[in-house]
Amino acid sequence: MTVVNAPRMHIIETYFECCGFDHTFLQGGTSVYLWNLSRTFAARGHTVSIVTPAHGRLDDLRRRYEVEDLPYEDVYTLPVALDPRVWQGFPERVDLALRTTAHRIRLEGVDLYFLANDYLNRLPDTFYPPYSAKGRDLVFFKPLVFQADSVRFLRTWFGDEKAVVHAHEPYYHYLLPAALRADPTKLVVSNVQSNMPIAKKVYAPEVEGLLRLLGADVELPGPDPEPDVPAAVVQYQQRTHLHYTYPPDHVAIYELTADHADLIDFLSPGQLDFYAGFRDTPFEALFRRLPIADVVRRNAHKMFVGGCAISDQWLAWDPAAVDRAEVLGGLGLDPALPTFFHNARYAVHHKGQIELMRAVDRVLSEGLAANFVIRCISGNGIDDPWFHEVAARHPGRLHFEWERVTEARVFSLAAASDFALFPSKFEMDTFLIAQGEAMAVGTVPIATDQRGMEHFRHADGPGTTTGFAVNRSFAEDDELLTAALADRVRQAAALWSDDPGRYRELSERAAAVARAFTWEHCADLHLAAFARLWEGRPAPLSTELALRHGWFDLLDDDRITPAAAVEHGDIAAFERRAPFDADAAARMFRAAWRRADFDTCERVLARLPGAVPEQESTRLRERSRLLPDGRLEYRLPHAQRVEVVEARRTPGRALPEVRALEHTAPGVFTGAPPSAGDRLLLTLSSGRVTWDEVRHD
Repeated sequence: MTVVNAPRMHIIETYFECCGFDHTFLQGGTSVYLWNLSRTFAARGHTVSIVTPAHGRLDDLRRRYEVEDLPYEDVYTLPVALDPRVWQGFPERVDLALRTTAHRIRLEGVDLYFLANDYLNRLPDTFYPPYSAKGRDLVFFKPLVFQADSVRFLRTWFGDEKAVVHAHEPYYHYLLPAALRADPTKLVVSNVQSNMPIAKKVYAPEVEGLLRLLGADVELPGPDPEPDVPAAVVQYQQRTHLHYTYPPDHVAIYELTADHADLIDFLSPGQLDFYAGFRDTPFEALFRRLPIADVVRRNAHKMFVGGCAISDQWLAWDPAAVDRAEVLGGLGLDPALPTFFHNARYAVHHKGQIELMRAVDRVLSEGLAANFVIRCISGNGIDDPWFHEVAARHPGRLHFEWERVTEARVFSLAAASDFALFPSKFEMDTFLIAQGEAMAVGTVPIATDQRGMEHFRHADGPGTTTGFAVNRSFAEDDELLTAALADRVRQAAALWSDDPGRYRELSERAAAVARAFTWEHCADLHLAAFARLWEGRPAPLSTELALRHGWFDLLDDDRITPAAAVEHGDIAAFERRAPFDADAAARMFRAAWRRADFDTCERVLARLPGAVPEQESTRLRERSRLLPDGRLEYRLPHAQRVEVVEARRTPGRALPEVRALEHTAPGVFTGAPPSAGDRLLLTLSSGRVTWDEVRHD
């Protein structure tokens, strides 16, 4: 898709770190994204500005670039209310005296504006305050200072000039949409870069004071009502990294950005879909009962996919020019063997690296003839001795490293490999550039079937797949994921040896899919959305998105499909299109059974009890029973794991007790029964994770 008649626009990119133009300043992938997107916009003829902190590096910049000191000085006091439960020993409010200056570099058609003051100049090496600073050191508020500074700079420097303000990551810009809401010349697009917990909150008095300073007349939402969900389900969310509970005097940052922004931008279709409903995750049941779910629904028409891409340099290099024997031989590996590659920062839970190393250790200990090149990037080394023990057990088969190296070196390692391992967990990846890079040089992916990675098509059917998939994981040190990874590695090695034609087909398809993710395409997607906003055309609600998430009340009758109503177990929605007869009831019951949605199964039976064969209704009623010895027996043919989650009877963010029932036969699990109020957590063969209860009648 190419935008043909997009108006010439002024696009202002703003984020806490926009230093992707210089690798010596680079901290994270968002910086690279911003720089590539900005210069592509500029090449299309748009006016492009970037607003970011100087991070105390102005002297470094002056040595390499022409830095213009602008006639801008903003002297003011920033009031920050402190949560006394966190900032013990501090006053209830601190007033930060600030004098902010602005400096500009013009590069490749982009104007880069660097804001500097006593707070923004701190942490010149790491930029981001460590989490340990919270409650201890006011440098923790450096990103908050930038939010206030950027709003004031946008208003003063650009005045009444019309512009699209493209702000990145809600945690780093939650003040901007509300502060700029009353300005008709500033159109705000909120970009969700990471799958941060959607109900993440900040101290409401802090937000109120800052919005008041910025002249934003915004009423903050009140406290959330207590969700009608068992304590076991709420407590378990801390293990999923998807949700945490907060005191009532906190406000959700996504609500602030979604309600007041003009558009909401996502990096991939799967990321948007995941953030809209958290389908098939342990969080889904709780999410549907939280106020944030309504925030998503009422702002769903604003959501669009701006995309992400692989670097032009990576796509320009020729993988055929890489000498496989030289690269692998230089690592002490055998170039004649199938080679598996992993490249990610050292984040054992996010990137599934515990399960990855367990699977590698398992298959190599079995005698699999294969190489593994495992990169877990860490500036401080790998602190877990077990990783080093695994590497030491397999000399000549496993090369393990963690140092930062040049992009060209990573390219050569990927191009010399045959398969790429990306077993990411907890749905934290939103695009995963590293997987796309590996695929672009022809490596066949073995990766998690996460929504945020589905655009790489490794979980497709046989005719269109690019590789191999393993189910999503929302458990730490997950044996199901370890076993699945080991199995896929064995399959992949056998394919490479026994069916080279099929391997080449997958390799070529993987490269073709990945190489479609260019910055030109990413710019097209953004400019199409920006142009609609610029011209005042309303953003329509996607019927497909509404049907997928069961938002039937947002749709007219003729846009509802019976198939979607069946999939969601919504009898009322079905009846808006057709009579709910015995055939529909049977289909709805069976779809709900496959999802382990037993409440819907029971609603269908209550409505039309004769529509479902007795055998099926009996297996619903008798899925759990107490054995003569007092143990619980739970039967569900499509369950892979059943765990008892027992809530702790303590206040605050208590972690629940979790114990697995013994898997005694296919679809049969036994163990001590849960107490009243506790719940069963089911992991299905499809990868869906959901909840059930044992009734104590």
